[in-house]
Amino acid sequence: MRENQASASAAPPKKYSTGGERQQCLLKEHPLKRQRVITVAADGSSNTAFAIEAPGSDDDVLECPDLKDKLKSRDSPFKPHDNFGGGFASDGDRVALQSMRFATPHSAGATCMTVGQLSTVQGNGTGALPKLADAADDQVCVPLPPWAVRAGARETIYHDPSTVNAAIVTCGGLCPGLNDVVQGLVRKLEDYGVPDGNILGIRYGYKGFYNRKQKPVVLNSKAVEGIQLQGGTILGTSRGGADIKEIVKRIDMWGIDMVFVVGGNGGNAGAAAIQAQCEKDGVVCNIVGVPKSIDNDILVIDKCFGFDTAVEEAQTALLAAKVEAISADQGIGLVKLMGRSSGFIAMQASMASGVVDICLIPEVNFNLDGEHGLMAYIETLLADKGHCVICVAEGAGQEILMSGDVQTDLSGNPILKDVGPWLKSEIKKRFKEADVKYIDPSYLIRSIPTTSNDRIYCKILAHNAVHAAFAGFTGVTVGLVNTHYVILPIPVVIQAPRRVDPQGKQWNRLRSSIGQPQFYKDPAASGATSTAGAGV
Repeated sequence: MRENQASASAAPPKKYSTGGERQQCLLKEHPLKRQRVITVAADGSSNTAFAIEAPGSDDDVLECPDLKDKLKSRDSPFKPHDNFGGGFASDGDRVALQSMRFATPHSAGATCMTVGQLSTVQGNGTGALPKLADAADDQVCVPLPPWAVRAGARETIYHDPSTVNAAIVTCGGLCPGLNDVVQGLVRKLEDYGVPDGNILGIRYGYKGFYNRKQKPVVLNSKAVEGIQLQGGTILGTSRGGADIKEIVKRIDMWGIDMVFVVGGNGGNAGAAAIQAQCEKDGVVCNIVGVPKSIDNDILVIDKCFGFDTAVEEAQTALLAAKVEAISADQGIGLVKLMGRSSGFIAMQASMASGVVDICLIPEVNFNLDGEHGLMAYIETLLADKGHCVICVAEGAGQEILMSGDVQTDLSGNPILKDVGPWLKSEIKKRFKEADVKYIDPSYLIRSIPTTSNDRIYCKILAHNAVHAAFAGFTGVTVGLVNTHYVILPIPVVIQAPRRVDPQGKQWNRLRSSIGQPQFYKDPAASGATSTAGAGV
């Protein structure tokens, strides 16, 4: 049964003390740099105790929607042991979205500058705002405030764990780590005290909410034991085509209090739509996302789970291509990796492997022919080395391959032309004596279990998603920003794919490492594009 009783009004910001008042540590705003800095005034005493003033409600923070006014507050079940000795996060805790302050717009990596930064640099008093349109490697050009809400367990929660009904759904393409996240969600829900039988796994994506042929399954610790050692997802997945009204109808009918959506841009867009429909229909349910993208193309967050695993596994294919290439006269190894809009996997795997001569990504266009074209450079490599290795992201070269109307799949993604076989064919046309070996390991990479770092990351994301739901937040997702875990409103992270910055440090570091030129006569005309981010 849902509890719609409103909690008491929020208390004013508190001063949290470690036992003394002789040293004060106050959060202030610097009048020149427009950045919050901590100043400490000590009285010379050897006592190290100090008090911290919690950030006030007037902080410029990325606001996250919640259902606290519709739910009853109570103490966390973790309070007696102080959250296993680790303490609690507060709704007033903040994580800086901007980790660096650039001196000028020409500083390396300063593709996107915040309003405050640009006005400080310009100093012309015009109040001109930056153009926030491009997206960079670690930065997203969307206008964002300086702070985000910190993720983590709260001392006060807004659900009675003994009555909670939760649902978990995985959406979109396969990615290493899906099972890790499902397991982490289930175990943390049980840690809170959610009873056995109250956690449902929705089968095969959003349609599983209302598909009579695929009934939800009950999840508990026993059901998820050892699933982190398996690839894929035990719940199954699918793309697009969800009936949002039917989903909300089932949420209401089944008395679901929390829905956890593990998905990419499309899955999180669906979660935002479900949250909006719940609000419209008066259905009280916390909708929380866990961002999934093997392409690492989710805005704002440092990285998506499964990405490190994908980069690690992709190197196996690149090393195999190297062996094939050097074992043949005029050998060419061609590897196609994932990355429909963003070339992060191709870029990082090429950098890590140390065997790639040419890396092609969606963000940077290229010419096939001409003095500065791709084929001319391949000819140079074959003459100098006798072989070459090419890594191409699946979304590269689409400006050459695409013509006419572009069709989309069920998730709204453009249906790409297959760049791998096409590029192999074009190479063979021009180098008839070359021995071209083409490798496409995409589905081998998607289906494997996670590496250790990703496995830990998945657990932490899952735990923070459960903490966010119990803290009353809805329409949010969790992620890592500047090495700290945060809660973010879903609309912020789904505006556009995060993309490699062609002028950014990582892409240019790769180019300088492998000696790759621009495959255009005029680099400024390369048509390089990137979408999205300010100061993140």
